[in-house]
Amino acid sequence: MEGRLPDPGDALTGVEMFAGLEPEARQRVINAAVPRTYRKGQLLFVESDPGDSLIVLKRGAVAVFRTSPTGERAVLSVVRPPDVIGEVSLLDASTRSASAEAIEDCTALALSRPAFMELVHNNPRILDAVMRSLGALIRRLTEQNADHVFLDLPGRVAKTLVRLAGESQAPMITIELNQSQLAEMAGGSRQSVNQAIGSFASRGWLRTEGRRIVVTDVAALRRRAGMADR
Repeated sequence: MEGRLPDPGDALTGVEMFAGLEPEARQRVINAAVPRTYRKGQLLFVESDPGDSLIVLKRGAVAVFRTSPTGERAVLSVVRPPDVIGEVSLLDASTRSASAEAIEDCTALALSRPAFMELVHNNPRILDAVMRSLGALIRRLTEQNADHVFLDLPGRVAKTLVRLAGESQAPMITIELNQSQLAEMAGGSRQSVNQAIGSFASRGWLRTEGRRIVVTDVAALRRRAGMADR
């Protein structure tokens, strides 16, 4: 589904991968990219699809996940602006290694692989940003593997909620994620995750409002997850 962005001249603002480009090069990227919109619940791409574009997320949120042969989903990450999606497939010209679903209404820019590779050849500094992006991905996956070894399920739920809360300093943080999606991210059954959420709610760390979770004590969740205080 394609659409228009309100200000294409400012479409790359905040995107680290393109931060070092000269204005002329940034404009070439914008001119080569295709504006897209995705409705909540819509798939951006599916595992094993051709890796033919880099997606720059401008608004909304996207869950990146793998699906088991039995149909179970494991959410690898939730991507929010100004992050990018799909850089791995672009570099090795292979198929998508995961699927991506909009969990909020999204707007984005799609940059084709030929346009991206031409940009890399003409602007080697972009490769440094790509490598940092891949490094961050590897670190995140390594930490997730360690969490499954060292943290119990409530600890993983708490850590997932902290990550979703991000850098917000607000006294209450609303997370637009239902408990099935949270279970996919934490690596547990919905019933077990519901029990953990109920336990946190009874302690006053959060409350549920329909399909939303309102976090009221991020510090307590950080402690439950074994994360260092800020």
